Amino acid sequence: MHSTVFERHRPTASVVSNALSDTRHAVFWRDDIAQPEHPRLARDMPADLVVVGAGYTGLWTAVRAKERDPDLRVVVLDARTVGWAASGRNGGFCETSLTHGAENGIRRWPEEFPRLERLGRQNLDEIEATIARYGMDAEFERTGTLSVAVEPHQIDWVAQDPGFLDAAQTRALVDSPTYLAGAWERRDTALVHPAKLARELARVAGELGVEIFEHSRVTGLTEADAGTGLLARTAAGAVRAERVALGTNVFPSLLRRNRLMTVPVYDYVLVTEPLSAAQWASVGWEGRQGIADLANQFHYYRRTADGRILFGGYDAVYHPGGRVRAAYEERPSSFETLAAHFFTTFPQLEGLRFSHRWAGAIDSCSRFCAFYGTARRGRVAYATGFTGLGVGASRFGADVMLDLLSGEHTERTALRMVREKPIPFPPEPAATIGVELVRWSMDRADHNEGRRNALLKTLDALGMGFDS
Repeated sequence: MHSTVFERHRPTASVVSNALSDTRHAVFWRDDIAQPEHPRLARDMPADLVVVGAGYTGLWTAVRAKERDPDLRVVVLDARTVGWAASGRNGGFCETSLTHGAENGIRRWPEEFPRLERLGRQNLDEIEATIARYGMDAEFERTGTLSVAVEPHQIDWVAQDPGFLDAAQTRALVDSPTYLAGAWERRDTALVHPAKLARELARVAGELGVEIFEHSRVTGLTEADAGTGLLARTAAGAVRAERVALGTNVFPSLLRRNRLMTVPVYDYVLVTEPLSAAQWASVGWEGRQGIADLANQFHYYRRTADGRILFGGYDAVYHPGGRVRAAYEERPSSFETLAAHFFTTFPQLEGLRFSHRWAGAIDSCSRFCAFYGTARRGRVAYATGFTGLGVGASRFGADVMLDLLSGEHTERTALRMVREKPIPFPPEPAATIGVELVRWSMDRADHNEGRRNALLKTLDALGMGFDS
């Protein structure tokens, strides 16, 4: 087995401990913005459409529903606050991919992948147009992504890319001694401020007439009396609606059929203090593009508007039992690993400290991209399982749900990707055993020049293989 560059060139323990010594456990994105408050639902009320969840999926659904039909009465209910969960905690990479990368899409839906690529680019174009049309302050920058090879075997993975860069060209853009090659895709990724995007989607929704209620957890969906629709019940009230859209992401589905379709996987993130002019000069990175390396356990990183570096990924941790708990967000070993990998990537920044650390749960499904469907005789629609690429794909998911609820036959609903469902995860304790075996196998592949073992090859053949 081979060591990785992060093991061969690991910084000293003192560098890591010093960098983490004053780190606050707080989400950087939510630290620097004012978040308007929305009332609790405290009464019964009617609606044409009730949306459960005030993250990206739910908010895009509300906005798109009103854009399609301004006369609809749309109500959004959230158990916490707008953008509190994954939508306010992610890295802000808004991508065209609807399939969690080209390899995953080509392997699963080869005959329709060109269409999926076109629809994904159209989706990002429409996100950009929406942000401009409503004057949304989301720090939207269509800078693209620089994919970097940090091991010799990864060079072949980018060599045929039209944006291929050799080591010198890559390091001329961003200077890291780990970079052996790269590929800069310039139009298929935008960077956003995640919490601002959620806040602005809520603002636009409200201006279009959507009613948003926070701290209003939906405890169940039941039939209303005399066949007058469905009731979305909360502790203090209920919304009666003809149609329901579920955007509950990683949290337990209100539909029993979907309880084993996703698992919560925790992702960990660090943000540095602002870099000085000299520190930025040592790194370069004037293009502001997002960066991701090419391992199975990959890192993603980017600049912030105020001159920090966000650095996340690598560890993707499943906690036995498959629950979402605040206690899982504090995992010192993951933050220490990230800090060490950061200084392997940028040793010239030794002495820089991290100001923020946080984590969040990703709704991972066995096909590693969102799936869709309906229930209750077509009156309930859902989109979930985004597996970390929901910033852009959530808008596409909103349109799919609205198509399904209206009964329309559209280009979206005709997709095999939309019509098919992933393989469910097994119940516990088999789920924990399976996830840990896959994690071990992926780590082993990263230490063995990308070669996949028998387990990963079997999962590939069953349609449960991971390749982002």
